[in-house]
Amino acid sequence: MGIEVGGLLGLVLLIAVIWAIVSTVQSRAGTGTKVLWIVLIVLLPLIGFILWLLLGPKAGR
Repeated sequence: MGIEVGGLLGLVLLIAVIWAIVSTVQSRAGTGTKVLWIVLIVLLPLIGFILWLLLGPKAGR
């Protein structure tokens, strides 16, 4: 039995994940760092997004 995310919450999570991926690609971080963050965000969307918010590369740096 897994946790299902559906409806409006799923849509909000999808938008947040897409935003995180786009922001990661546009950041000044190295290619390896970008790839690791994107893989983390895609494989673990909710946890990956939260970790990205707290620890991820910033676009302005």
